[in-house]
Amino acid sequence: MDEFIGLALSNFSLTALILGLIGAGISLARIARVQPLTQVIIIEKLFAYFMLFAVGIAYLYNFVIHVFFAEMAAHFIGWANSPFQYEVGFASLGFGIVGVLAFKQGLAFRAAAITGPAFFTWGAAGGHVYQMVVNHNFAPGNAGVVFWTDIFLPILAFVLLYLQYRLTKHSLS
Repeated sequence: MDEFIGLALSNFSLTALILGLIGAGISLARIARVQPLTQVIIIEKLFAYFMLFAVGIAYLYNFVIHVFFAEMAAHFIGWANSPFQYEVGFASLGFGIVGVLAFKQGLAFRAAAITGPAFFTWGAAGGHVYQMVVNHNFAPGNAGVVFWTDIFLPILAFVLLYLQYRLTKHSLS
């Protein structure tokens, strides 16, 4: 059990995505008991819970780790601790708060709420590649699950945004 918890916490971006899928599944199951599920409802719930968990809670977790456990976070990434940790932590706090707020918001708010974190994580992924190539840094926090979620979670976010836009536009016409 200790290993499972350690794995879940050290790969929290993936853990948050999975928790969001579970939350969306529970919400959809509750709705399905009283009305038929439509594509609009399914995408809305998937995107809402993605915002709450994969953006909101994940970035709040990142804030706590980088600010209150900076030495541990730096070691996990393969870096020396520095004041930069706190800057990443407080940027994450802002992204996390906006992600939580986006849970119950509309399309425009969600578009804004995923854009900042997307470019932040894509930039971080570029930094991870640099660290792998130049410094041979293959620490789990640099070259592991974090690297891949830095690339693919924003793509998933923009796919969900597009699907919600397309389905909402069609349901209005």
